[in-house]
Amino acid sequence: MFEHMEKYAGDPIFRLNEAFHRDAHPQKVNLTVGLYYDNEGHIPVLSSVKTAEQRRAVEPAPRPYLPMEGLASYRDAVQKLVFGPDYPALRDKRIATIQSVGGTGALKVGADFLHLAYPDSEIWISDPAWDNHHSIFQGAGVRTHTYSYYDPETRSLRFDQMMSELQALPRKSFVLLHACCHNPTGVDPSPEQWLQLIPVLAQRELIAFVDMAYQGFGTGLDEDAFAVRAMADAGLTFVVANSFSKNLSFYGERCGGLSVMCASAEEADGVLGQLKAAVRRNYSSPPAHGGQITSDVLNDADLHAAWLREVAEMRRRIAFVRKEAHGQLKTKLPGYDSSYFVKQHGMFTYTGLSSQQLQILREKHGVYIIESGRISVPGLNTRNIGYFTDAMADVLGAS
Repeated sequence: MFEHMEKYAGDPIFRLNEAFHRDAHPQKVNLTVGLYYDNEGHIPVLSSVKTAEQRRAVEPAPRPYLPMEGLASYRDAVQKLVFGPDYPALRDKRIATIQSVGGTGALKVGADFLHLAYPDSEIWISDPAWDNHHSIFQGAGVRTHTYSYYDPETRSLRFDQMMSELQALPRKSFVLLHACCHNPTGVDPSPEQWLQLIPVLAQRELIAFVDMAYQGFGTGLDEDAFAVRAMADAGLTFVVANSFSKNLSFYGERCGGLSVMCASAEEADGVLGQLKAAVRRNYSSPPAHGGQITSDVLNDADLHAAWLREVAEMRRRIAFVRKEAHGQLKTKLPGYDSSYFVKQHGMFTYTGLSSQQLQILREKHGVYIIESGRISVPGLNTRNIGYFTDAMADVLGAS
């Protein structure tokens, strides 16, 4: 019946991760999958999450389906986190928000919604990008393209070329933008550049789809939402997906959100109905446990304060690792410019390593980096960072 179908090659990042686990190298280092690890190499269980779960476990309750759009308390908390607690559009009910199955689920529902609204429109995604962005939109029937973003020579943003290409897009085109901590490069527009970009979106009637998977891992929870809030202040209609996988260390619970900024409360009500219809066609309703715990952490004053401290600590550790890697490489390879470690932001950094160099790192040193040369920074810690920089120095010094 299905002999004619092509075999799925698998996700290249997960394939490499599986190869890492098979490797018997005694000092192997895994810098592939985008997970936050603490200094001991463990995925942390946040104290705020642990407390919320313990409280709920005291009195077990029935587990009915959640509404298609998710918990009301969860959705309110998402809006306050993404747009700020005092943003006028919240009071005016101009934002349609659903609880989604992680950030990926938010992207899928958003892609279905936009394709329904504008079936002839196509989407432009940064070059390079998270590969799954293309897959998700193509799976929703939206044709994908790329716009210039990263310059491998300077390891910086090709802002002028990016602006030029966006200015030439057809009206009502979709544009995928990262709010912060760009995946995979770690290179973000500055606030000044965002303020130059936003008028182009408005003038060309482009529909921005903002992916904010790493809020809090760049500069701060509010600072990382600068682009979203600036778009809202400019009166744009746009879509934003957010995720709690990283900043709540809640990967497997699949907690995210999708919000659509609308021109009126009436329009937002209609949009919410279409988002619910898209959810019904996909997965019917979001997960209850993760939604309830996320809602508890975000809405309880003490848990929220504890969570803010924990996000800040994760952000500081990422910054420390970046600074340490830069300093060690500067000492071990004086002629090599490793400043990208401290200039880029968030979980990922782009090394510019060649396929041959990456292969030597894997086979000789047991250091696993994906084929693009992107490093997942939290995979480094005080126990392995010296070994990592030694391996980098060996490979780069021999080139």
